[in-house]
Amino acid sequence: MTPNRWLAAFAVAVSIGQHTGVISKPLGEIGTTRVADWLDLAVPYAVVGIAAAFLVSVGAPRRAWLVFAAGGIAYTQGHGIHLAANSIANVDPSSTSHLWDEVVGHYIWYGGLAVIVAALVLAAGDRPRTRNLVGIVLAVLFGFTVFTNSVEGGTPLLGLATGVVFVAWGLRGRDRLAWQLVPAYAVTVVGLVGWGVYWLGWPQFSELGWI
Repeated sequence: MTPNRWLAAFAVAVSIGQHTGVISKPLGEIGTTRVADWLDLAVPYAVVGIAAAFLVSVGAPRRAWLVFAAGGIAYTQGHGIHLAANSIANVDPSSTSHLWDEVVGHYIWYGGLAVIVAALVLAAGDRPRTRNLVGIVLAVLFGFTVFTNSVEGGTPLLGLATGVVFVAWGLRGRDRLAWQLVPAYAVTVVGLVGWGVYWLGWPQFSELGWI
């Protein structure tokens, strides 16, 4: 596939994969586990694998691969911590499982995603920006995913910090593929700021009874 299609596939993998728990919740349980837990096992393979394919397709420089390696390790470790602790908490909730799932797991997982995104931008180099509607829609969907994950995952400050950095980075590369960061992370920043102002904080969707 072309680099742009790999990038589109990455956005789809993140947007669907990181909403697996909500999307597949109606599928019920298998024994003491949820079907969502088993489906969630595939997420890091899809996200990290597709990101690596993009790097290969553009002939990424060594520094991009090094950043990607760091992000990929953090992403898979954080996701694994979250998945295990969350699955256990569904059966036997405790302060310990909450710590590993909602705090340690989420910060490492979402931090790893941000590093992977940085690697993709570094790998893209001077490739021209896409101007088609599909690319914009997928960028917005990706940014919305970062917003929802930041709220429900309890990491709004991390989401805001990375969002501001990536929007600024995208604005510096207006004619390059890095510009895709602008519509994506603008959604994240605006969403988190709006949510924080409206609620005077960042309550999770589950705390409000929405999911």
